[in-house]
Amino acid sequence: MSHKPPSPSLLDPAILLPAAKDAVRKLDPRQLVRNPVIFVTEVVATLVTLLFLRDLAAGPSVASFSGQIAAWLWFTVLFATFAEAVAEGRGRAQADSLRRAKSELVARRLSSGGVTEIVPATSLKVGDLVLVAAGELIPGDGEVIEGVASVNESAITGESAPVIRESGGDRSAVTGGTQVLSDEIKIRITVAPGSSFVDRMIALIEGAQRQKTPNEIALSILLSGLTLIFLFVCAAVWGLAGYSGTVLSVTVLAALLVTLIPTTIGGLLSAIGIAGMDRLVRFNVIATSGRAVEAAGDVDTLLLDKTGTITFGNRMASDFIPAPGVKTGELAEAALLASLSDDTPEGRSIVALATGDFGIPMPDARLDAVIGFTAETRLSGVDQGGRRLRKGAIDAVLRFASVAEEDTPAEFQRAVDAVARGGGTPLGVVDGGRLLGVIHLKDVVKPGIKERFAALRAMGIRTVMVTGDNPVTAAAIASEAGVDDFLAQATPEDKLAYIRREQQGGRLIAMCGDGTNDAPALAQADVGVAMQTGTQAAREAANMVDLDSSPTKLIEIVEIGKQLLMTRGSLTTFSIANDVAKYFAIIPALFVVTYPALDALNIMRLASPQSAILSAVIFNALIIVALIPLALKGVAYRPSGAAALLRRNLLVYGVGGLLLPFAGIKAIDIAVSALHLV
Repeated sequence: MSHKPPSPSLLDPAILLPAAKDAVRKLDPRQLVRNPVIFVTEVVATLVTLLFLRDLAAGPSVASFSGQIAAWLWFTVLFATFAEAVAEGRGRAQADSLRRAKSELVARRLSSGGVTEIVPATSLKVGDLVLVAAGELIPGDGEVIEGVASVNESAITGESAPVIRESGGDRSAVTGGTQVLSDEIKIRITVAPGSSFVDRMIALIEGAQRQKTPNEIALSILLSGLTLIFLFVCAAVWGLAGYSGTVLSVTVLAALLVTLIPTTIGGLLSAIGIAGMDRLVRFNVIATSGRAVEAAGDVDTLLLDKTGTITFGNRMASDFIPAPGVKTGELAEAALLASLSDDTPEGRSIVALATGDFGIPMPDARLDAVIGFTAETRLSGVDQGGRRLRKGAIDAVLRFASVAEEDTPAEFQRAVDAVARGGGTPLGVVDGGRLLGVIHLKDVVKPGIKERFAALRAMGIRTVMVTGDNPVTAAAIASEAGVDDFLAQATPEDKLAYIRREQQGGRLIAMCGDGTNDAPALAQADVGVAMQTGTQAAREAANMVDLDSSPTKLIEIVEIGKQLLMTRGSLTTFSIANDVAKYFAIIPALFVVTYPALDALNIMRLASPQSAILSAVIFNALIIVALIPLALKGVAYRPSGAAALLRRNLLVYGVGGLLLPFAGIKAIDIAVSALHLV
């Protein structure tokens, strides 16, 4: 069962108090201009405030109307900026939580006298010597000057098979952040902090730019267009009033403008983004960008890193293939004994396979000698009662058994070749000079992943596996996992280029990864989902972090993204219908005295033109607050055709948006008149 960390609450003072300050700071027109609807509302609020100050000179009774209008307009603007500030505050709180969970990498630095001291890895300098033992992370880029070890570089290269690193030759270079699996090595730091492999990845990340989603572009154009249209409408109303002899003050026209432009959806956009991130938290996914949640609803292609994402990351024993004349149980028992001293993930998986699937009991007899696995010999084993059992790389096993390569038994060689062709890694097992069989090590695909990819395909999402493995291994894993395509021997630059090509074709891309080599692609993708078990660079680059490290979590992410899009579409429909209703509710009240024929359209019978304007402004502000629960809960996502969704949207939110303002404005008008506010 996954552990769900506590998410920052919307009512958390640690978020609300800074958000309140940020809301005021966001009133800066240079920031607010990015939201044309709320920017126009702020300009109008400023203008009405100036008019209120002017009217104060004539007395409080004269300034009462403009003061009330100004107060409600500022409330509308502040609510919109406060909602955006809360959204940003939640993102910062979630990111800070991840950073606090990161343990600082340390190093065992050797002093001139040969004494080791524990120091932060960031304090290392070029030329420093460090010791790294099995299970420890290499603290920085450097070269091995003493010893030989097996190193897991999957988080950096994407290649799942461990590599041998030793002093001298072309296999001495090591990368910071990789893990030593066996033995102990002495490393000389060769790269200064700020110039390491990880830093180069960060440079690529900083150069990546996320594209705007088509829905976001369309909505921005719509809101800007409607705002511009109603600016012309209000100008025409002023002209009509002057022509007809109706007296309309600047305060009335300014308030009319705000009630007609789509302030409802403009004020709720941030709340909808918050809701998307909250729903993701329930699935153990932390999002630092509401825009990424929205983009997930329109994703066309999903790229997944193989190692640690589609597979478990460590090669694991999957089968025992006995040589002719050897029973499977005998091979399993020999492999178990020969792996007892192998503390690598591969060695432990062999023990688990023998004792679990094959039911071989753990030995209780005394062993004469135990030979631990080393990167130099690439063998492990035991001596017991005259038996010399060894397990390891094929060439090392043949050398131990004194069998020349050309004399290898045909059946044994065929088993080795079959494992290699399937993308696996063969290990040999020998008893003295007798070859017992082959152990099949493979990248194990996470259970249920093929069915999950089928579900993604049904949602119209194409899956592509990216890996540093060779094409043969990549093809085998891709077939087993059920992905639509794969990209083999992929470098960070290859992944980045692939995503950019897809985006230039108008497609939205999601990327799931866990390694530092995935970080540039995670940053460039429209939706970047990093595994919590991945590197810090990957988590910093992504705009989502999956705490369960499940690559198919994108199914839930896509559904939440679609729900976000539906919620925003529904509220946009409501907002536009709302504005149309307010237009027909207010205009007759303003001109009924001049044009008595308009009395037929004045179905609400509002008390006075001033009451109509004030009631509309109050309704305009309160409807935003009233719709927050719906924005946070979201419109239920039900997979159906576009036509059915459109009909439901127009019926519920279109008709509702037309009718609600009539009832709401009338109720407020009654209250305003009863309280003698105008």
